[in-house]
Amino acid sequence: MEMWWLWRSSLVAVAVMVVMVVVPVAAGGANVTYDGRSLIIDGQRKMLFSGSIHYPRSTPDMWPSLISKAKEGGIDVIDTYVFWNFHEPQPGQYDFSGRRDIVAFMKQIQKQGLYACIRIGPYIEGEWTYGGFPFWLHDVPGIVFRSNNEPFKFYMQNFTTKIVNLMKSEGLYASQGGPIILSQIENEYQNVEKAFGENGPPYVEWAAKMAVGLETGVPWCMCKQDDAPDPVINACNGLKCGETFQGPNSPNKPSIWTENWTSFYQVYGQNATIRSAEVIAYQVALFIARKNGTFINYYMYHGGTNFGRTAAEYMITSYYDQAPLDEYGLIRQPKYGHLKELHAAVKLSSEAILSVFPSMQSLGEQQEAYVFSGDSGACAAFLVNIDNSKSAVVQFQNSSYELPRQSISILPDCKTVAFNTAKVSTQFNKRTAIPAIKFDSAEKWEQFQEAIPQFDATPLRSDVLLEQMNTTKDVSDYLWYTSSIQQDSTEQQAKLSVKSLGHVLHAFVNGEQVGSEHGRFRDTSFTLESTVPLNKGTNKISLLSATVGLPDSGSFLERRALGVKSVIIQDSKEAKDITDFSWGYQVGLYGEKLQIYTLEGSKSANWSSLGSSQPLTWYKSVFDAPKGDDPIALNLGSMGKGEAWVNGQSIGRYWVSFRTLAGIPSQTWYNIPRSFLQQGDNLLVLFEEETGNPLDITVDTISVTKSSLRRLV
Repeated sequence: MEMWWLWRSSLVAVAVMVVMVVVPVAAGGANVTYDGRSLIIDGQRKMLFSGSIHYPRSTPDMWPSLISKAKEGGIDVIDTYVFWNFHEPQPGQYDFSGRRDIVAFMKQIQKQGLYACIRIGPYIEGEWTYGGFPFWLHDVPGIVFRSNNEPFKFYMQNFTTKIVNLMKSEGLYASQGGPIILSQIENEYQNVEKAFGENGPPYVEWAAKMAVGLETGVPWCMCKQDDAPDPVINACNGLKCGETFQGPNSPNKPSIWTENWTSFYQVYGQNATIRSAEVIAYQVALFIARKNGTFINYYMYHGGTNFGRTAAEYMITSYYDQAPLDEYGLIRQPKYGHLKELHAAVKLSSEAILSVFPSMQSLGEQQEAYVFSGDSGACAAFLVNIDNSKSAVVQFQNSSYELPRQSISILPDCKTVAFNTAKVSTQFNKRTAIPAIKFDSAEKWEQFQEAIPQFDATPLRSDVLLEQMNTTKDVSDYLWYTSSIQQDSTEQQAKLSVKSLGHVLHAFVNGEQVGSEHGRFRDTSFTLESTVPLNKGTNKISLLSATVGLPDSGSFLERRALGVKSVIIQDSKEAKDITDFSWGYQVGLYGEKLQIYTLEGSKSANWSSLGSSQPLTWYKSVFDAPKGDDPIALNLGSMGKGEAWVNGQSIGRYWVSFRTLAGIPSQTWYNIPRSFLQQGDNLLVLFEEETGNPLDITVDTISVTKSSLRRLV
């Protein structure tokens, strides 16, 4: 028996003896408290299942259906981050419209009778560009993100207060009668705390004190922060919190799991990580039994879409598509149904679970029972088979039970098995894409060639190579580096070597492309090497450096660097290091400046008929919305790398050419929400960096069909 279990069990005989931590409450609202057993709402202990649904990764017209499906799946709480850079793109300039309308999202949660957990951060990571920080924060003098640094703390407190006051003004905290029962400050700080040395611990203390001082009337938590200062609750994030969580850092705090990963994020060049319904259910049941867990949040319950340029570096546009509700909001079986059955079985056991800490009984070498039995007379048991290699037959209370390998049987009355985590009874389904619109005629397309800037025409100059993020200020993925060299004689086999800190580079000499290269996730640096012809006289060098999202994790984000690091040209006589030559710069693309992806902007470009595929080409077409109400996706399997817009709204970056080890794209279909469309004449614009065949693009409808019934044991 583990020592933590002896410690926890010795605290109380039944939960009513645990001292409650009371949060100040406004009159007329719900009294939200907690103790060592659970969150307590208006005096009632709660066994809560939560699901993450991020409002910016879907659209307002999707929110009611997503929340309704979550509720039907046994979810009690909707959890979301708050996205600082989405709401405050410039200092003091706030935007809470459209997909940013967090108030409307919270009110929809309340309308459907669910609770909410709001994770303000305001650092969120979340595979969201720059971890949610607005890039202007980078330029604050003397700032050090996420440390005991006065400039950072000023802006962090300012935004946190802004969000809290917005929620208060709309009466959205439970203490005011609203749905929000829990808030989070910071995010997985313990992962980076040591890097900040003596400025780490004081920052944690400050963040907790600052948050609690905002007097929301509901508890606060910190995830992956074992020493979360009282009264902030320390929470677990991870795949196996039923095994890894060290437990609350106070006997008066409940065990909560803020991120139970239903799959894992996917990056370009890598396959999707599939996490089965059985494995997720096992860890949930284990967290309840072993760790006394009474709040479990699925991250994600609906993943959604990284529209526009919101994805972090190398992240695909589709986010957590393997969640119980897929990217389009469709139910993914058997994950959705199996977890729904789990929730129902746990709720049948909740009276016993919430009344007492369990006792543990050994049923074999790798089998054990956790029994919840108190003075109320209610009894529930979790029979656990830890063995991952074989099933086991165990004896419990004079009855025999067969436990499949690595599974947990839930007995709400300590007699009858209501659910086993390894036995899937839900019918599998399969997602299909059916082409509805084809663009297979050249007459359906027009194209516009992006200009390759030359040194003489660039407005920004420097005698050193500039760092990309600090130059673009995140207004574009693209930065042109231009220069020129003098050559005494013609060279057909000169060598160009460009070192880049990431992410993508396209090299042009005298207007002709001579090479492309890119880095990889967590290995962003690379060297482009190419044989290039040089003319006698002046030779023009143009380098297009592209980012694919900004970094979102790790310490000292404000110190990260991207873009071109050095440039060397080797001819038959010498190596010319032109790193410290005079360089000219152009931030962004000419097509971006014209906004040719919008209806008005597209009129300002000189479009031509579809010709041969060339790098750096804009493509334009129009289409009618497919009939029906099925979700819609753009099949870009014939393209390379770029970005796509529909009626001026970016549906995200695509990178079909970055194949996995199996030789397939990480993502082929790109979500087009129906709210982005009108009935006819929808404008589709693509910017293609590489080469592609737009004639094979289709707009597809997405649906799910039932597959064969399969039981896993």
